[in-house]
Amino acid sequence: MLFRSLGVRSVDRASAIPTLDPNQSAQELAQRRAETDQKLTALHQLLIDPISDLLPSDPNQEVVFIPQGELFLVPFPALKDANGEYLIENHTILTAPSIQVLQLTQELADEDRANGDSPLQGDNPLIVGDPTMPEVTFLSDTGNFEAVQLQPLYGARQEAQAVAGFLETVALVGEQATEAQIKRQITEADLIHLATHGLLEYGDPRQTGSRDTPGAVALTPGAGEDGLLTSTEILQMDLQADLVVLSACDTGRGRITGDGVIGLSRSFIAAGVPSIIVSLWAVPDAPTADLMTEFYNQLSQGETKAQALRQAMLITLQDHPDPKDWAAFTLIGNAE
Repeated sequence: MLFRSLGVRSVDRASAIPTLDPNQSAQELAQRRAETDQKLTALHQLLIDPISDLLPSDPNQEVVFIPQGELFLVPFPALKDANGEYLIENHTILTAPSIQVLQLTQELADEDRANGDSPLQGDNPLIVGDPTMPEVTFLSDTGNFEAVQLQPLYGARQEAQAVAGFLETVALVGEQATEAQIKRQITEADLIHLATHGLLEYGDPRQTGSRDTPGAVALTPGAGEDGLLTSTEILQMDLQADLVVLSACDTGRGRITGDGVIGLSRSFIAAGVPSIIVSLWAVPDAPTADLMTEFYNQLSQGETKAQALRQAMLITLQDHPDPKDWAAFTLIGNAE
């Protein structure tokens, strides 16, 4: 079931899922969580209630949202109905930038099925986590260029190693995860999992001074490479992967915009990948590792990508009930 251009002009992502400070008192944390629930319920009333009678009764039937603009930042799985149930509890959810892109991903998936391909049947996964981070130049508020060293992501390293262990392969981490090495392997990989920083506004002259397709993935620099695999570089590739997982955190240097998220995912789709999983905010380490390993576990049991992500969310929220711990990820493109 398909829903297009939900009619709200903008949504403030931070106001929907605020970051909770662990140093707050129990009373303050409870108040923040109550405020979050209220906002998720309000979004459900605004976006879902008007179409609730059109939604399928079978929770395994996919519901495809084609949001407009910043509605891409809405955590649809975490929207909460009047009964206190999350949308993901009753529906299998995915998104697409447009009907045309959705059709393209379907055609790409049909080609993969004709070739007998599926995410876990190949023998050439590419799993990357916590590269030795590059230095990135941003424009400061004063209009001057400022070099910023991206910080390590130790949780991303653990996540990549856990996923690689499940897939019986070896993750590229630290100094091994060079941009040059990734470029050598990525075009032949059947599955791509990148757990690193995502610079979703890189290429915006207002942020970095450069003008390019928005989006970049942080990797280890060297051998003539700057450590930033950009959307433009991805666009020029011919990829064989059936699935790309961008378990990438925001660097904290800017806003995650609709154009940024779409920039990376559209580049991978244009390069030949039918299904992309992206995160909408800086994801916490331990819950994300749990969710990702469960996602691949569900895939190994024959679930579709959309159903596997749904089940991984449902299982993760049992131990990590706060939506910020499990609702960040969205599947863009083909569900199967």
